[in-house]
Amino acid sequence: MLNSVLFDLDGTLLDTVDDFMGIIEAMLREHGRPEIDTSLVRSQVSDGSVGMLCTAFAMRPDEDGFDALRDDFLQRYARQLGGQTRPFPGISELLDWLDDEGLPWGVVTNKMSRFSIPLIDAMGLGERCRTLVCPDQVTHGKPHAEPVLKACAELGVDPRGCVFVGDHLRDIQAGKAAGTATVAALYGYIPAGDDPATWNATHSIKNAAALRPWLEARRAEERSHV
Repeated sequence: MLNSVLFDLDGTLLDTVDDFMGIIEAMLREHGRPEIDTSLVRSQVSDGSVGMLCTAFAMRPDEDGFDALRDDFLQRYARQLGGQTRPFPGISELLDWLDDEGLPWGVVTNKMSRFSIPLIDAMGLGERCRTLVCPDQVTHGKPHAEPVLKACAELGVDPRGCVFVGDHLRDIQAGKAAGTATVAALYGYIPAGDDPATWNATHSIKNAAALRPWLEARRAEERSHV
């Protein structure tokens, strides 16, 4: 039976790209680099600061100066965390419904704790988010099953009744490895050239509002077989 819902953070629960773009645009100007299309950065958000900076500055991670560039980016991000971040349309209503239904929800992310925890708090979700699992809290991050299993354990639920929602292949892989149902968030930061149809998720949604009716239908079907 459906017992909980887990979300990836960036690109699934929260739209964080404007925070990243503001920093990158400022850094490009300071370094005398040309502007970059937001869509190019958006497609790299799932690969973190390395992916975004490699795209924006046309650099490799092993090039001279890249580590200093990344340190600068992370310091700036920590100072203005959540300034332009918003829940995706439909997320606030979905979380209200989950709370009303008594279905605990949480977050499994590859974003480090020092950014994830204050971001969740800044969005006013800290007391409602029942579990937040970050890569520095586990031995193996996504796509390994460990962080999803840890989240389920903290919620006190059977992974087979959990649904994991994410906008990257590794989210779907992690959920499947842990035994959860999986939902591909097609509205998120899908990497360029990736095809979510090949991820073999249990379900896919074009917007966050589409998740509630699917969950309701899942519960109704489960109850009909009890």
